[in-house]
Amino acid sequence: MAKNNSLNQLKYEISKELGYIHSGPQEYQGFLDRTKYEVANELGITLNQGYNGEISSRDAGRIGGNIGGKIGGNMVKKLIAYTESNMIK
Repeated sequence: MAKNNSLNQLKYEISKELGYIHSGPQEYQGFLDRTKYEVANELGITLNQGYNGEISSRDAGRIGGNIGGKIGGNMVKKLIAYTESNMIK
């Protein structure tokens, strides 16, 4: 569980650095909830509140990829910088 909390903390920090959110971790969850419906709508994918087992894995991946692309790329950059700085020590 600690790994998941650390990963969520990193996602939250990156989202805050990128200006997606401006307050605490609760806002991050709200950001994710709002964004997935906005992205689905932009892609023409019907996403319902609650269960969405009828959508294809391809469409689910398109939604997640659009949300996570910028956040995920910056997470990788931050992890590489962290690793490089610790390798020097």
